[in-house]
Amino acid sequence: MARDEGEELPRWAEVAYEAIAPVYDEFTAHHNYDLWLGQLLPKLEKHGIRGRRLLDVACGTGKSFIPMLEKGWEVTACDISPKMVAIAREKVGGRAKLSVADMRELPVFGEFDVVFCLDDAVNYLLGTEELERALTGMRRNLGPGGLLMFDVNTMEAYRNFFAEEVVLERDGRRLVWKGLADPEAPPGTIAEASFEVVPLDDSGGPAVPPELHRERHFSEDEIRAAMAVAGLECLDVFGHHHDAIPQQPLDEIAHTKGVYIARAAR
Repeated sequence: MARDEGEELPRWAEVAYEAIAPVYDEFTAHHNYDLWLGQLLPKLEKHGIRGRRLLDVACGTGKSFIPMLEKGWEVTACDISPKMVAIAREKVGGRAKLSVADMRELPVFGEFDVVFCLDDAVNYLLGTEELERALTGMRRNLGPGGLLMFDVNTMEAYRNFFAEEVVLERDGRRLVWKGLADPEAPPGTIAEASFEVVPLDDSGGPAVPPELHRERHFSEDEIRAAMAVAGLECLDVFGHHHDAIPQQPLDEIAHTKGVYIARAAR
């Protein structure tokens, strides 16, 4: 549905990540970005990376771009959550240019050799219009010959992780992810899960009441269509499971993520 001029964009993702920010790194401690980027960057390099200017969209607490800083890249990054950006800034100081920005209204930060949006952020867009807006903003930040890479969750992720409960106890608190999705959810579903923090003793810090995470599944056909509307040419599509090894073709059941590589259409 088209948004009326002046109508406020839904704030689901901002609210959810403002709540999870203080414990995000703890909850995602198993996410190995060095391994993941080590598998994905060669796929980008195949299409020719012209320089080392990176825009990281939906950068979170910086886990996605810190390995790039360590490889000598010049990094600009943004996230919808001010708390997530503050944590990232505390980690890297002035080594990266950080801003609060909504990918649906993405400013032009400059011309970049690589723009990426990694680890589930695109799925917080709840319709194809939002997806088209976000991809258009990313395309506008590509320099000549620049490459865009982003990932999405597959049906395997929504029928499993979004349909199960995950509980972690450490440092005096309990972190609870409670999936609310249907294990037989159809393609195109909007899946929901709640996340909360329960202090177990005085060292556990404040409680975080259950906050809702909402994500939409996008099929490969929907994503390719949105890329075309956004003025992007799709160069490659991969799938991978928890081993992070890219494979083709993308399989919605065998893989947990789909990864797309694109450039501005010629």
